Amino acid sequence: MTSPLAGKRAVVTGAAGGIGAAMSAELIERGATVVLADLSPTAGGTAAELGPSAYAWTGDVSTVEGIAALIEFSDDRLGGIDLYFANAGIIGPAMLGETDADWDAIIDINMRAHIRAAQALVPRWQEAGSGYFVATASAAGLLTQIGSAAYSVTKHASVGFAEWLAMTYRDDGIRASVICPMGVNTNLLDDAGSGGGTAQKAVTSAGTVLEPAEVAVIVLDAVENEQFLILPHPDVLDMYRMKGSDYDRWLRGMSRYQSRLSEQ
Repeated sequence: MTSPLAGKRAVVTGAAGGIGAAMSAELIERGATVVLADLSPTAGGTAAELGPSAYAWTGDVSTVEGIAALIEFSDDRLGGIDLYFANAGIIGPAMLGETDADWDAIIDINMRAHIRAAQALVPRWQEAGSGYFVATASAAGLLTQIGSAAYSVTKHASVGFAEWLAMTYRDDGIRASVICPMGVNTNLLDDAGSGGGTAQKAVTSAGTVLEPAEVAVIVLDAVENEQFLILPHPDVLDMYRMKGSDYDRWLRGMSRYQSRLSEQ
């Protein structure tokens, strides 16, 4: 059967490797053309491996200027943008961080990049009567991230922003989804191991660590069905329900969990 994504024009940020590269490959497998955007020039090699349906753009998608340049490049290569995957992200500082600069960087990359892309794309999608915004958040955006306040806060913001987009522009034909995985075998998970590794241990001990290709299939199946909340680890839904059913009990349990991880 032909995929609903066949013929679609997609942009994927943070696409040099990890989930971004895997989603790009799966999009192409389903008949889409893709611009792989990344700060790293290795995105060029990744795109080359994917063939003629892939184009690479190198730049900073957390800035207004970077997003404008990416959209201009995508319009030139693809003729427009039907889907935008806001996938670029960083783990940020451990615990509370030490400076405003620590927080500025992660807020720009994990949160403002989504806002700035939507500000540029939503008006044109309203005019066209269709468009799709997919945000890569984290299970931390529904639960929390032990060992990193900044990561937890920005991923909560990512979930909230995608939710707002999905609700506000639905009647304009615009759809939004948010991806909330736990552990995925990427450089981001490796980065979480710095500074003592509490954040990394919290993720790896909570459930199965998936491969990016597995996540990509789950994500694009959900996008084809216009599903908002995408949970590559289904257990996250049970955890989220538990949190909402008794917040104080959940907080006490998470505190005990953090203590056990620190002892290890």
